[in-house]
Amino acid sequence: MPRDQYEFSDPTTRYPNTSPEPQQQPEPGLESRMDPKPDHGEDSYRGTGRLTGRRALITGADSGIGAAVAIAYAREGADIALAYLPDEEEDAQRIVALIEAEGRKAVTIPGDLTARNYPAALVERAVAELGGLDAIVACAGKQHWQAEITDISDDQLVDTFTVNVLSLFRLVQAALPHLEPGSTIITTASMEAYQPAPDRLDYAASKAAINNFSKGLAQQLIGRGIRVNVVAPGPTWSVLQVSAGVDPETLPGFGSSESPMGRPGQPAELAPAYVFLASHESSFVAGETLNVNGGMVTP
Repeated sequence: MPRDQYEFSDPTTRYPNTSPEPQQQPEPGLESRMDPKPDHGEDSYRGTGRLTGRRALITGADSGIGAAVAIAYAREGADIALAYLPDEEEDAQRIVALIEAEGRKAVTIPGDLTARNYPAALVERAVAELGGLDAIVACAGKQHWQAEITDISDDQLVDTFTVNVLSLFRLVQAALPHLEPGSTIITTASMEAYQPAPDRLDYAASKAAINNFSKGLAQQLIGRGIRVNVVAPGPTWSVLQVSAGVDPETLPGFGSSESPMGRPGQPAELAPAYVFLASHESSFVAGETLNVNGGMVTP
């Protein structure tokens, strides 16, 4: 593990190949029970004040990429509203402690993105607790592998698109009246949007929709001084993988065959992309999909 995100090293060995044993948890799962545990940058991310005074709402902030982004944003000077499922409280409280250790404010707003009214309530509470909003970061996602399209139940199909796509529309609709010029919206697509795995058809299609939606939204909002961009991760080690996200029998080789680097990414490796897109270093970047995928080729 690097000392910090700026340390010079060989990217192929910067983080180990996890090669996890097959393991499974009921959805949504807890990272505290994973082996090995993902690296969110707890011991390595070094802030430089790039987001001082910012107020960010992050969905999926209890674990995985969302947790890594929350840690990084706090160390860059931002206050955070964390959205996550109530069953993920244990993981969320660990991230809250890390945010507060930086002297930043952490507001927990548990709820279910499949509930039609939750996104609006989430924004309302975040604005009230943080005194406003200037960054929306959508990291929450639902992924459930099925070998055949006929195995995908209608409930799974609807829930996947509701969490990954419909809630994003609702979140932006609720947040927009509070976003001033200079604010940013960052969504999370996936390499699956370009190279869909045959056992994740609903998830891959939803991620392609996120990518498309975000590019259209970027064109609509840039005239208001609000930038919209996308991060598209490659295979990343997180609780999503061990809670029916992928076939558990494939876990020992997770990420090593897909990525030219021969290993999966760690959440800590995704966080700097979200920091860049939220900071004014990226002031001329809008409607962009930033692929962080270990060298996988995209269109």
